[in-house]
Amino acid sequence: MPIYAYRCTACGYQNDHMQKMSDPLLTECPSCKAGAYQKQVTAAGFQLKGTGWYATDFKGGSTASSTSSAASDAPAASCSPGCACH
Repeated sequence: MPIYAYRCTACGYQNDHMQKMSDPLLTECPSCKAGAYQKQVTAAGFQLKGTGWYATDFKGGSTASSTSSAASDAPAASCSPGCACH
């Protein structure tokens, strides 16, 4: 769900709000109650929830690339000590 930054042009109050993209814009300032609360242009922010690759992959620090590079450093079982494949 996107996180939007809002700022009141009347009193200067600012805050972030988590909203659906389909939700209407907030216009009333929570601090001074003026109708001058405006959404600011900022970098995209979002919050990931639930399980997925970001929560479960690469835990413990091992990656597929580190295991494959270690395997390529070792000689293959079918190679002889002086072969040209290394």
